[in-house]
Amino acid sequence: MALSAARGGLFVWVPVCLSCGIGPWFALASEPGPPVYAAALLALLAVLLGWLRGPEIAQIPAAALALMLAGFLLAGARGHGVAEPVLPFRYYGPIEGRIVGIDRSYADHLRVTLDQVVLRDVPPHRTPAKVRVALHGEQGYTPPEPGLTVILTGHLAPPEGPAAPGGFDFQRFAWFSGLGAVGYTRVPMLVLEPPSEDDWAVAAHRARMRASTAIQARIEGQAGAFAAALMTGDRSGITSATNDSMRASNLFHIISISGLHMGMLAGFVFATLRYGLALMPALALRLPVKKLAAGVALLAATAYLWLAGPNVATERAYVMAAVMLVAVLVDRRAISLRSIAVAAVILLLREPESLTEPGFQMSFGATAALILAWGPWQSVQGHVPALLRPVAALLLSSLAAGLATAPIAAAHFNRMAEYGLLANLLAVPVMGTLVMPAGVIAAVLAPLGLAGLPLWVMEIGCLWILWVSDWVAGLDGAVVAVPSPPGGVLALMAAGVLLAVLARGPPRWGGAGLLVLAAVLWAGSSRPPLLVSADGVLLGLMGPEGRALSQPKGAGYVADSWLEDDGDMALQDQAAARPGFTGPKQAREATLGGVPIRQLTGKAAAEALPGACADSALVILAGDAPEGWGRAAAPAAQRPQSASQTAPPDCDLWDRRRLRRSGSLAIWPDPAGGLRIVTAKDISGTRLWNSRR
Repeated sequence: MALSAARGGLFVWVPVCLSCGIGPWFALASEPGPPVYAAALLALLAVLLGWLRGPEIAQIPAAALALMLAGFLLAGARGHGVAEPVLPFRYYGPIEGRIVGIDRSYADHLRVTLDQVVLRDVPPHRTPAKVRVALHGEQGYTPPEPGLTVILTGHLAPPEGPAAPGGFDFQRFAWFSGLGAVGYTRVPMLVLEPPSEDDWAVAAHRARMRASTAIQARIEGQAGAFAAALMTGDRSGITSATNDSMRASNLFHIISISGLHMGMLAGFVFATLRYGLALMPALALRLPVKKLAAGVALLAATAYLWLAGPNVATERAYVMAAVMLVAVLVDRRAISLRSIAVAAVILLLREPESLTEPGFQMSFGATAALILAWGPWQSVQGHVPALLRPVAALLLSSLAAGLATAPIAAAHFNRMAEYGLLANLLAVPVMGTLVMPAGVIAAVLAPLGLAGLPLWVMEIGCLWILWVSDWVAGLDGAVVAVPSPPGGVLALMAAGVLLAVLARGPPRWGGAGLLVLAAVLWAGSSRPPLLVSADGVLLGLMGPEGRALSQPKGAGYVADSWLEDDGDMALQDQAAARPGFTGPKQAREATLGGVPIRQLTGKAAAEALPGACADSALVILAGDAPEGWGRAAAPAAQRPQSASQTAPPDCDLWDRRRLRRSGSLAIWPDPAGGLRIVTAKDISGTRLWNSRR
């Protein structure tokens, strides 16, 4: 029958079915208990029996259902398997630990990740396995070095939830990253113990930083930091200005070691060996040159992975490159949708949470688009003049990858680079023909002290790419802001693309319909009229000119997140100057749906409560209210009766304690009167990563 005949092409659906089980696990509003997992396991066993012993017509549907159940169980096992203590309170005091990560914070401060953490008066079983600390102030005494055991005095807090309900959930990201607390210090970091040469846990990181330092010593400025990021994965030297420029020109993918870098490195090694050995007939006629080149390229890619570190993007790129090289070794087609499916299955089995990350989605989207575009290109390339073929191939590949990743990037980052195709056409060829080959040659010649010339060539290429980035980013209209889509739109788009690409017959039209529906839902979405930060420090009220912010500075990450999600390119101080809020800095006022909105901040905020709660207002207090204030704090009969302690019954007070439980707020006028409030907790639910505070 036709279904049996098509079995050979059904493997590409395996990662899709796994994802259909992993995705719902992450979307649950409450953590599944043992009965749910037991029921899923029993269902999996029953479905497997049907797959193996049932009628042929039911075997493929049974296999799909089994993979979905397996994905659900896999995600649950991973979520519980990475469990580490989360700091349940705010901490200030000495912090001791070993440096295992160095990067830059959102505010462009150098930042260290510590393990083997020791906190004063915190027992070991409650101490986070890892903490991340941004280094503010003067920090010239101790340059961060992997493996260094340090002590510092700083502030730590549990990872924060979404900046707005339904937004990026940093708590979930921190949970799967092993981070139990984040914070900062304003005092110098001091050394307790130097790195141990026998500490293999950070050996790769030490090698990475030494290579990065050596590259930046030979190539100055941002070109050196850029070259170090390409070859070692160390991005700590790249400034926020360079990052912003690369994002605006759609070249940011070049900074992060991904499929592009791994493919260029492995491809250069493979091509050099294959064609180099082909020039030696005595060897080429006796040895399997193609397989030998693939084996050496696989070793080079493995060394690159070890040096660059086991971050998700690098691991994903390595798996994809390794699958293709192994396919060459076993005489299979290296570039196909099946090889992409194998790589996706490996990554989902190892880290199911990667399904929710933009890097995973964009990498596989771009790679699949390139493979799908390869067939049409092969059929028409004979009609293209030989001199123009490389340019046409680059144009086609950039267009295909750009079209595949643009909606994903817009959904996650709220930006679309209008001239990204131009920037990639100017930068990627230089990356492939100068920068990466020169980097590989420099790595080979470095032990002999002969890396100077290839590093100079690499510097020329890096300077060109940075110039292209700055030039394109400076063009009028280089960046178009895009509002965030409603929840579920991205999944709907993915389902539509998968059906349109992988399905046969009428289901393809269903995929096209899903894409149209996703576009309509995205275009018709609206943003919450009022947003409140999880600490009550910042409010954002939507107005005719865009969202007006209650404060011109402070809570910068939250402010930027709100504006980006709105598709608004204004800065925080510009948004704060918009009409919407009145009153002094410590007592801001606005109106939504006829309900007064009041925000109280500063040391005297609690003293202003009686006046703020006088007319059924919604009051946001960036501090702790006295016991009994607000209708949500306690029933009216239980409130204190003294005039100085009692709030009017209709005062809806959200103080710091209540906001800490609820998270950020999204507020709409209610057609029935009053306001409708949705909290971050309402959307994210009670899960492993937000229930241990």
